[in-house]
Amino acid sequence: MNVVSRSQTAEPLSSLAPLKIGSEEHKHAFCRMLLDTFNPYKPAVIDWPELAPDALARITGLPIWTIAVETEDRASAHIGLMAEQTKDPLVREALTLMAFEESRHRKVLDALVTRYGIKLDPLPKYVPSKRTEWNFMSTGYGECLDSFFAFGLFELARQSGYFPPELVETFEPVIAEEARHIIFFVNWAAYTQANTPLLGKPWFAAKRLAHLALNGLSRVGIAGDQDDFATTGKEAVGVDIELAQFMDLCLSENERRMSVVDGRLLRPMIMPRAVKAARCFIR
Repeated sequence: MNVVSRSQTAEPLSSLAPLKIGSEEHKHAFCRMLLDTFNPYKPAVIDWPELAPDALARITGLPIWTIAVETEDRASAHIGLMAEQTKDPLVREALTLMAFEESRHRKVLDALVTRYGIKLDPLPKYVPSKRTEWNFMSTGYGECLDSFFAFGLFELARQSGYFPPELVETFEPVIAEEARHIIFFVNWAAYTQANTPLLGKPWFAAKRLAHLALNGLSRVGIAGDQDDFATTGKEAVGVDIELAQFMDLCLSENERRMSVVDGRLLRPMIMPRAVKAARCFIR
């Protein structure tokens, strides 16, 4: 279930001219990045591995599954509504695919829960508010923050053997899709900012800052009482690793995940820069 990009057989991206943020070329590049790397795997036919008793106990004991399912439900709803209200046909096509992939993540989780007998907390049907763009931006910036640590956690679980290799391979397409999604989102935000009428630019920029702040605060427990996948997951894995080592692992995994996509596109930089700055003070 490897993701293959059509650009691998096209002209090397390093030889192409830089993209002007907000241009038609920029829009085409970040939309085609998502569309051309679609992985058509089907959750219904995933061959879930037989787990040894100790591995099964570790997987079923993780407290992240209800949070993960709830997160995917919200993401697919927010992105789907954004697609419906987007007028540009290419951006709408990319958003529709992105919403489908998020809903497919939920189906992967449903299949895993069923296969290994994982118990979820009751979840009411999620009904999003009518603030479509606001919800979409909240989802996008939240995924940018969570994915940075999720990449490191996933690699930590693989290296430590906490997740059996067969299960790591099964979840790899989901992690790869999240990397594509956050690259699409930050480029969408920059493209939209550049094409917003002059009088509306300060308000759109303020919304971007607000979402960064609100998502950042919620993940350190200051604003609201929501749990999130990255924080809960780090506590659950329980591998003995120093903070500096974990920061280095997140940075290297983020760089590896981002490096497989057109280098002319923007990348989420808030978390890498913040962690690099903090890393200077940690031995």
